[in-house]
Amino acid sequence: MADPKGFMTTPRQDWPRRPVEERVRDWDEVYVPGALLPIINKQADRCMDCGVPFCHEACPLGNLIPEWNDLVSRDDWRQAADRLHATNNFPEFTGRLCPAPCEAGCVLAINQPAVTIKNVEVAIADQAWELGFAPPQPPDRLSGRTVAVIGSGPTGLAAAQQLTRAGHTVAVYEKDDRLGGLMRYGIPEFKMEKHHLRRRTDQMRAEGTKFRTSTAVGRDIGATELRARYDAVVIATGATAWRELDVPGRELTGIHQAMEYLPLANRVCEGDLETSPVSAAGKHVVIVGGGDTGADCLGTAVREGATSVTQLDIYAQPGAERDEDVEPWPTYPKIYRLSAAHQEAGDLRTAPAADADARLFAASTLRFTGDADGRVRSLHLVEVDAERRPVTGTGRALPADLVLLALGFSGPGREDGLIDQLGLATEPRGTITRDAEFATNVPGVFAAGDAARGQSLIVWAIAEGRAVAAAVDRHLTGSSRLPAPIGPYDRPMTV
Repeated sequence: MADPKGFMTTPRQDWPRRPVEERVRDWDEVYVPGALLPIINKQADRCMDCGVPFCHEACPLGNLIPEWNDLVSRDDWRQAADRLHATNNFPEFTGRLCPAPCEAGCVLAINQPAVTIKNVEVAIADQAWELGFAPPQPPDRLSGRTVAVIGSGPTGLAAAQQLTRAGHTVAVYEKDDRLGGLMRYGIPEFKMEKHHLRRRTDQMRAEGTKFRTSTAVGRDIGATELRARYDAVVIATGATAWRELDVPGRELTGIHQAMEYLPLANRVCEGDLETSPVSAAGKHVVIVGGGDTGADCLGTAVREGATSVTQLDIYAQPGAERDEDVEPWPTYPKIYRLSAAHQEAGDLRTAPAADADARLFAASTLRFTGDADGRVRSLHLVEVDAERRPVTGTGRALPADLVLLALGFSGPGREDGLIDQLGLATEPRGTITRDAEFATNVPGVFAAGDAARGQSLIVWAIAEGRAVAAAVDRHLTGSSRLPAPIGPYDRPMTV
């Protein structure tokens, strides 16, 4: 503990964002380059070295947060990088994309702003690359066992890296043309520039992991054929079956799922397309869904030059402070948060119908109406109460030339035939059934991540990847020294 009074003398200071009018004109990350390092030592000093660090429990990876906070406060970047990578394969991803449940569990957060754990994490990760503290770690010897990992999202990549480092020969199968899963085509460039992803997969190649892109298991290669080739298979395809909105007018042209819209914008950034065929430019855009995916659509539409953008959230606007009776510390509270995209929309006044930041809370979609050509032109909504019942007299219509549905995901998609060809058992909600060892009903086949857990956070995805790697290692060798931070039935802290 470098400064025992740091949490009393130093106020919280977050990584500053670039001015709105500047950042909406490009796709670069929203933060001021180089502005984090000058402040991060003092921010790390705010860690209390508390007797029972609940940040550990709030993070499914079990990140050693007080340890690397202390090391950062002392400018010991090498040791900090070692302690961070001891529990997290990809801290540059979580430091940018995770909503930081660790901060909600910070002991300081009981009555003060939490330690900027997420900012410290990303500073360590970036310094590790900058200073050469993240070299490839190929195994000393090979086990002679082979593993196929299906899916290259955070779960699949974490599992593959752990198993490769344990000495197994691992091939990752990805149906898209580039690696990364949702991180590649679902996360906008302004939230995480893709060079971070490329750098990590280059490291994995140097360690010995093989990658097979543009290969959909079940379609381009039979699932049973793949199973016969390998000693074990890990299914980490994510939850890609999006939820629908069954209201009148859904068939109108111009209504798209978020994951039909976001990948096209990412392909423009990759140089594959000059412009997106579903661009928001010059259109009145309405986003249905109040989560992170909806916010990603919001920031993307703003950068594409939408005439207006409004986001609908069926839940009531949360308060600015934690409700201790409903969501006591150290659980992750539902409070009002202002993402970079919402800040942009609020400053630019993209949603005349909304009070601020482009969101309409407690709003439910009734129907869509269109023109004579079958194109959507309006979204009709109504306010709802806490039980989601319509409030009489609150109906109204919003202009809508482009509607984006960001309603979440129910489980893995079945269109490629992977689940059916292997005969995998599934839960009623559509996720893959597994036992306490992450094993499915098919011998040698394991399931991890959102495909089995259901839609979750990136930090849980990486934890699942590390845990399933330990289970596969035990299956192949009889024992394992790989860490298993969670079990398949673990869940976030709740009351």
